[in-house]
Amino acid sequence: MVEKSHTTGLWPSLYQPFQNMGTRLSEWLAPAAEASKSEDAYTIALELPGVDEKDIDLSVDNGVVTVKGEKKMSREEKSDSWYFSERQYGSFSRSFRMPPDADESGVDADLKDGVLTITVPKAAPESETSKKVEIKRG
Repeated sequence: MVEKSHTTGLWPSLYQPFQNMGTRLSEWLAPAAEASKSEDAYTIALELPGVDEKDIDLSVDNGVVTVKGEKKMSREEKSDSWYFSERQYGSFSRSFRMPPDADESGVDADLKDGVLTITVPKAAPESETSKKVEIKRG
């Protein structure tokens, strides 16, 4: 006898389009980011228009840079014959894993014109000095 599972049939197929909706929604709300590197540092730029610096939390832990915050924006316009009101609220979080040569102790951040720029310096390479060892007979 073949038993029909609750995971097959009509109901699961109806829910299929909504299965990953939470992930898609969080990606849509997350600020756009751009990462780059130079000879001496890594740079991450996040678009945070309308977000005040006091509403941003930047942390570095075990090679991961995390930016969390809350967007609170409202706009209201009115005239004799019309009224317009727009509000946007929501929290966001973005995390970036740093390469092994990133120096977590030197992280710097700057918020200007709605763009948060995070600079993570590269650690100085360990010197590869070799030493000639004399072999003695004995």
